[in-house]
Amino acid sequence: MAASVFCCLRCCGDAGTGHIQLKEMPAVQLDTQHMGTDVVIVKNGRRICGTGGCLANAPLHQNKSYFEFKIQSTGIWGIGVATQKVNLNQIPLGRDVHSLVMRNDGALYHNNEEKNRLPANNLPQEGDVVGITYDHVELNVYLNGKNMHCPASGIRGTVYPVVYDTFVRGHGILTVIPPLWSLTLFPSLISRKT
Repeated sequence: MAASVFCCLRCCGDAGTGHIQLKEMPAVQLDTQHMGTDVVIVKNGRRICGTGGCLANAPLHQNKSYFEFKIQSTGIWGIGVATQKVNLNQIPLGRDVHSLVMRNDGALYHNNEEKNRLPANNLPQEGDVVGITYDHVELNVYLNGKNMHCPASGIRGTVYPVVYDTFVRGHGILTVIPPLWSLTLFPSLISRKT
């Protein structure tokens, strides 16, 4: 038993120096390989325009994840989580088992069922920051850092942050707030540079 413990310890570090070489993680951004056909991604993968949805380029792996989008311009849009099986051309999202999103009217949808709704006096407006927490069971919405206390659940499997926009019916523009990901991966998450 002691040999296996020492073997484990020998595997850690860099030849006994006590330093562990860390691998640099790729930047998390909107994924041009997983977006609707009429979507345009600009600002180095941080802004969505056009009509359709787009997944982020990395799934939510941790027990608790958080990401934010800033509403640059109001219109028809949605923010949430989705699997790679979601149809990013069929908006609004939230119509099937592959997406769980909050729509611009404050309703949270999954499998074409309204799961919850933001209070009518707290709907996101131009300039607001919408945050999403997800713990692999429940999605929660934050508006400008304040918990809206309207959880929703139901989606299963590996999920990615997803956002959609509709250019034709209302010119919505949404921007990812860097860094996009989880509190445990990126302690500087609360910075709100745009």
